[in-house]
Amino acid sequence: MYNTRFLGLDVDSFLSWRDHVDQLMLELGTACYAIRYVKHFMSQDTLRTIYFSYFHSILSYGIIFWGNSAYSSNIFKIQKRIIRIIMNARNRESCCQLFKNLKILPLKSQYIFSLLLFVAENRDLYESNSEIHNINTRFSSDLHTPTANLTTFQKGPFYFGIKVFNHLPTSIKKTSHDINQFRSVLKSFLIINSFYSLEEYFAWNSNRDLGLV
Repeated sequence: MYNTRFLGLDVDSFLSWRDHVDQLMLELGTACYAIRYVKHFMSQDTLRTIYFSYFHSILSYGIIFWGNSAYSSNIFKIQKRIIRIIMNARNRESCCQLFKNLKILPLKSQYIFSLLLFVAENRDLYESNSEIHNINTRFSSDLHTPTANLTTFQKGPFYFGIKVFNHLPTSIKKTSHDINQFRSVLKSFLIINSFYSLEEYFAWNSNRDLGLV
């Protein structure tokens, strides 16, 4: 459970995530080397299992705090490197389809996934628009966005989680009260779209037919 004192804040305002990301790069670099070393003796399915038990557990730890920092691009480079190793792809080959084939989320999609799970698991911290305004509109399933003037608060997991949640297709938002269903549908949505950036996510047309729910 995250310390709620920091949930509304961009921790970069107190300390730089650079040291944390530098340490992550060392640990993930070691994981990358290990998978490269054993790839000739293991099947692709086994390498994928090793990825989740070793690499993914390091990558996802605390990602709702550092996943949107400027330093996260360095971690993404290592993630793409390890995906290419697992799939035996060339160094400059695009990883977009490789992520989909392996059903592994790119870094920013993993950030979105972890952030939205935090929102869903802590719905008691949020109010929906329907609770604030007794009007049945297409935005009634959205979370109420509180007034916030401080940039540090707007970039924090609590506030930014609202923005990310509200951009979800309505059909997915409506499942958020059932954590297991929400997790499953959200994961499928993110794997299919494989967002490389938050800009891609927010540019996605939420009126598009998902075929998921």
